[in-house]
Amino acid sequence: MRTGRHVTMLTEGTYPHVHGGVSTWCDQLVKGMPEVAFQLVSLTGTGREPVTWELPPNVHRHTTVPTWGPRPGRARAPYGRDRRRFTDTYERFLLSFLDPRARRAFGEALYELAVIAREGRLSAALRTESALRSLQWIWTMPHLATAAAEPTVHDALTATDLLEHALRPLGVRIPEDSVAHAVSSGLATLPALAAHRLDGVPFLLTEHGIYLRERYLGHRGQQHRWPVKAFLLGFYRALNSHGYQEADLITPCNQYNRRWEERGGADADRIRTVYNGVDPHAFPHAGPEPDVPTLTWCGRVDPIKDLETLLRAYALVRAELPETRLRLFGPVPPGGEEYRTRLEKLAAELGVTDGLGFEGRISEVWRAYAAGHLVMLSSISEGFPFSVIEAMSCGRTTVSTDVGGVREAVGDTGLVVPPREPEEMAAAALTLLRDDERRLRLGESARQRVIDRFTLRRSVDNFRTIYQELAGLPERYEPTVETVADWTAELHDPWYAAVATDGAGR
Repeated sequence: MRTGRHVTMLTEGTYPHVHGGVSTWCDQLVKGMPEVAFQLVSLTGTGREPVTWELPPNVHRHTTVPTWGPRPGRARAPYGRDRRRFTDTYERFLLSFLDPRARRAFGEALYELAVIAREGRLSAALRTESALRSLQWIWTMPHLATAAAEPTVHDALTATDLLEHALRPLGVRIPEDSVAHAVSSGLATLPALAAHRLDGVPFLLTEHGIYLRERYLGHRGQQHRWPVKAFLLGFYRALNSHGYQEADLITPCNQYNRRWEERGGADADRIRTVYNGVDPHAFPHAGPEPDVPTLTWCGRVDPIKDLETLLRAYALVRAELPETRLRLFGPVPPGGEEYRTRLEKLAAELGVTDGLGFEGRISEVWRAYAAGHLVMLSSISEGFPFSVIEAMSCGRTTVSTDVGGVREAVGDTGLVVPPREPEEMAAAALTLLRDDERRLRLGESARQRVIDRFTLRRSVDNFRTIYQELAGLPERYEPTVETVADWTAELHDPWYAAVATDGAGR
């Protein structure tokens, strides 16, 4: 019997292995519902990634799914009748995302592959010679776009290998008495989709960044040939749309995501926006500004944060206000060391090394926002960024790129500029640095906006009700934006002390 008190949370590359905004959100949700028993299923790289978050007692089980670890299941592929069954299913699956005329076949073929994955035979089956021949035959059909690129055997081997790793989560079982909550679209939805269709498990999808958009951005820099990129992006596009269509409920964290989801095939009646929340007590008013004009940034040192644009903008600000400093707070995630080195080289080329500080991870994140006059965000993709609403809670105004839900978060309390436009970012920063009265007024408005709309208590309560609704109880969440009537009392509630996460990963 489902009561909403058993939830399987599915993550990819985030909680509980990596710090950052999505992981902060996951931790807040789990800690905020001590009466709910959570099972975590985290998709990782090798399976050897350490757990970097202290898991609360209501996390009863944590399962890692190493997409690049040892091959799961049996070593021997299906044979005889089972081999023929697999080949037929696999060819329909390939056609469903390579041939636009066959898109409707994606779901049924995926679920048939899920049965094979649960038997422990999918990975071995995908590595067979017959599977390779099926791909070579299908993507060279004259009417398909991939045929014109003349894909090679090496292309087919590469695409098959990448698909086998991507499909590994498909065999993961989810308890039938739980609600499956995928915290991103894409691969994290695979176990939820299988459980939804094969076992009747309710499926909730929350998307922070737009997964498909980030796949497109990521593959731009990949070295694979075009047929391989077309193959992979076709798979992700089909999986993304199918997840939107099959989820019982989709809870984007902003209206920007909602528009993407509707265009991707989601039913508007099954989408409800639930904004991220912060604790205004954990992110108090920052107080006096520093003596020297300072820009701060807080997050993971990662290419998607586009810190090159921020450095270029900073160089333009320095040309006008030479004493200005830029302080970057946050960790370099494993594998990000090369990106950090690139940034240091760029800073040297721009001649701004003397005013730039890589401060590393900070345990009390509010101090990162307090360290500057303005808080900057230069990302090329975001959902509803914690760094922005945390900075707003601290009474600091922001200069942010117009991505994801940033404009919804900021409202009229900060300046929003186009992504990858350092000149625009620099102009906005200079405007606010030169106007003390406006900057301070916007900071006060920013904190009030968080208190009115984006408190942690409201966000967690919304999801508690959603879990109960999906479990079959009569509860129903309806989003509101009314001002909290007595927020000062709410902030003194001991509940916050136990739940609020101070963003220790950034």
